[in-house]
Amino acid sequence: MQIEFAKYQGTGNDFVLIDNRQNIISPQNIQLIQHLCDRKFGIGADGLMLLENENSYDFRMRYFNSDGKEASMCGNGGRCIVAFAYHLGIIKEQTHFIAVDGEHDANVLDQDGKLWVSLKMQDVQEVETGKNYFYLNTGSPHYVTFIEQSEGFDTYTEGKNIRYNERFKKEGTNVNFVQIENDLLRVSTYERGVEDETLSCGTGVVASALSSSLLMDKPTGKLQVKTKGGDLQVRYHRSDQDNFTNIWLEGPATKVFKGNIQI
Repeated sequence: MQIEFAKYQGTGNDFVLIDNRQNIISPQNIQLIQHLCDRKFGIGADGLMLLENENSYDFRMRYFNSDGKEASMCGNGGRCIVAFAYHLGIIKEQTHFIAVDGEHDANVLDQDGKLWVSLKMQDVQEVETGKNYFYLNTGSPHYVTFIEQSEGFDTYTEGKNIRYNERFKKEGTNVNFVQIENDLLRVSTYERGVEDETLSCGTGVVASALSSSLLMDKPTGKLQVKTKGGDLQVRYHRSDQDNFTNIWLEGPATKVFKGNIQI
């Protein structure tokens, strides 16, 4: 059987997207998802997303890491599936959809075919604070720590050490390393499920921005974030130490190509 797919990327975080409103792909087919994400034998991606029907919403987002397992929320993936739905004609400039962590709103700004997607994230009401780290859930669990210099930093090794330590090795965690330059954050991320450094991670960028706002004592505003795959920004409001609301992840979402593959 041949299936049609599209490849999207959001600041270098890349995804295979499939319109699954006719249930052509089984979410339980782990080997197929692994194959489609394989960079040597398949299409190649950090993850795969299925766009499905859901009553009372424009669509349902189902996200799978490249290991084939259905995963927690992916921020860049959320922005890319919104762009995918826009290109399919399912939505216009605004959408309301549901993902594994609940409901999301998003806005699309189309500037001569280049899409800028703003995705509203879930509120964050609990942040664990430790020595030079914060631990919080922004749709996915994130360990955020701060470093002096991002250039030349070994994100893979240091991130893997934390992800597989005694506390996290069973369930896993994403690990973010942040260098603060005034109001600019330089963020690198080791992602569980991918089990490698990725060029960008949306929920990790959000976690890094919220953690930095605590460190910088900046309760409300906007932070610019530079990842190895490109630039994003995070808007937020903090009413007290652990209560963040009105969180928006914003940045480009780009269709790379589309095609058909035999499965």
